Amino acid sequence: MDGWPIPLGQTLITYLAFTAIIILRYFAIVWPIHHMLWRRDPSKVKARRLSKREPTPQTIRHEITLSTLSAFIYATPAAVVLEMWKAGGTAMYSGAVEGLWGWAYLGVSGFLFLFVQDSYFYWTHRIMHHKKIFSWAHAGHHKSVQPTPWASFSFDPFEALISAWLLPVMALFVPLHVGMALALLMIMTINAVFNHAGWEVYPERWVRGWYGRHIITASHHNLHHTKFTGNYGLYFRFWDYVCGTDKGQV
Repeated sequence: MDGWPIPLGQTLITYLAFTAIIILRYFAIVWPIHHMLWRRDPSKVKARRLSKREPTPQTIRHEITLSTLSAFIYATPAAVVLEMWKAGGTAMYSGAVEGLWGWAYLGVSGFLFLFVQDSYFYWTHRIMHHKKIFSWAHAGHHKSVQPTPWASFSFDPFEALISAWLLPVMALFVPLHVGMALALLMIMTINAVFNHAGWEVYPERWVRGWYGRHIITASHHNLHHTKFTGNYGLYFRFWDYVCGTDKGQV
């Protein structure tokens, strides 16, 4: 198979670089959003507050600790796949997008990756809520009953491990433009931060309209943290609707 074996020394360097980048990106995105929502006069915040109490330093430290540990796990498949791509061993491609089909496929591939990730997340998320698994697979994330933006990547090691490999493995077989891969990473990050913000940052007309009926926002996901059941989706409400686990939104 092209791209294999990959140079271990270079892969280690790439892994360490990815770990640093993921951690720096986490702080660079989360800190200003947390500051704008939680460190200012509430009357100046142009968002609807969902959390019933102020986040404690203990909660934030817990969220940062798990998120930092998750970075070391997520960096592993990213480094491996990047080195395989450099050696021509993945389905990822780069260069100018040409023609109508090229642009159409760019959008289709992006949606496909998001939908597969959402489906995978929904079912693994439901499984991790089983009483025999929850305490060691998902309880760390749910210590944030009223989450803050810092909780966006605060996963237990097991949860991070089973979720980190999905999209990199897909990139081995499903053609994906490098630019779209970067766009997906930004979508995933912003989605996670906003949905755990403790505030609804989207306009009410969006939340109560078509967008909020189909796309998950903090109004939907916050109920999952406070009720510990239902609303298991990541991006879309599709599987919650289909499986009868949609609990609405606040």
